[in-house]
Amino acid sequence: MSIAVSHTPVLARSDEAYDGHPLLARQEFAHCRTFYPLGFAVEIETNSIEILLAASESWREQACASTEAPLRIRLGVTQASSSGCPPAPVPRADGHLLSIVADAFNFAVCDLLQGVAFGWVSEATLENRLYFRYHFLEAIALSLIATSRASPLHASCVSLEGRGVLFCGASGAGKSTLAYACARAGWTFISDDASYLLWGNTDLDVRGNSHQVRFRPSAKELFPELQGRSVTPRAAGKPSIEVFTAELPGIVTAKESRVHYIVLLNRCVSSPAELLPLTREEMLPHLGGSLFAEEWTPHPRAKILERLCAASMYELRYSDCENAIGILERLVRGDLRSR
Repeated sequence: MSIAVSHTPVLARSDEAYDGHPLLARQEFAHCRTFYPLGFAVEIETNSIEILLAASESWREQACASTEAPLRIRLGVTQASSSGCPPAPVPRADGHLLSIVADAFNFAVCDLLQGVAFGWVSEATLENRLYFRYHFLEAIALSLIATSRASPLHASCVSLEGRGVLFCGASGAGKSTLAYACARAGWTFISDDASYLLWGNTDLDVRGNSHQVRFRPSAKELFPELQGRSVTPRAAGKPSIEVFTAELPGIVTAKESRVHYIVLLNRCVSSPAELLPLTREEMLPHLGGSLFAEEWTPHPRAKILERLCAASMYELRYSDCENAIGILERLVRGDLRSR
């Protein structure tokens, strides 16, 4: 007896294949709008107006600051039978291809070289708006920007009297907390823990999402205005409180700053505030750990690190924000000298 073996792929049909095609290849994406995360044009096509409303929440205050062609995202919503919030997505990359997968109904694929992405999420996922924006919408857009427009640094940025200070350091060193504390003390706020070094010139110009701050839950103990704020769901390892800076009284923001100083944060339990000059060799390992830069981009890691080393570099040892801000103000205003 012979058994016929089919080499045709078997495509599971479910209630999500509602466009009549098992790959959803003929689904009409009737809604389209351009947004400007970090000032860069990102065109979003979708079959759900709720996707555009979510994008408006993320980038409602951000205006065009670039003449480059739009990056493109096609993101659909299915009527899948899944319910509730899915697990945190798992990102994986191979060269210029990036996948972001939570489960069979919630995923995205990005071509970082071409500046395009597509994906699908379920209606239940979209109802968890903070989860959707954090893990999918913003993750996709910023991944495209990070490999075609600007190099991201795991660093916060503030400025005083037109002079920018970039805070870098290990996770938990207090980058977002100190940046916000500086803003409360009259500094200009640029970004919480992600700053993007622009590729357009040789100066150290960075942009950030100055319209939003994400805090660790422990920040409620330092800043009473954060009480009652909800935590972003499923932020694996880093639960966060999301606050729009427009809701915080007295905070001055700017979308961009030129960096004059890079400060490595070293938060010690009982250390008085102390600012120590660092050499290029001392700072490079820390900068390398804070920088995301692919070698196949026009601005690889070595080139970006070389640019960053043009700034004056310090280590800040501190235990509380108030004393740290005082010594940083002395630095910016010229009361401290680099070696």
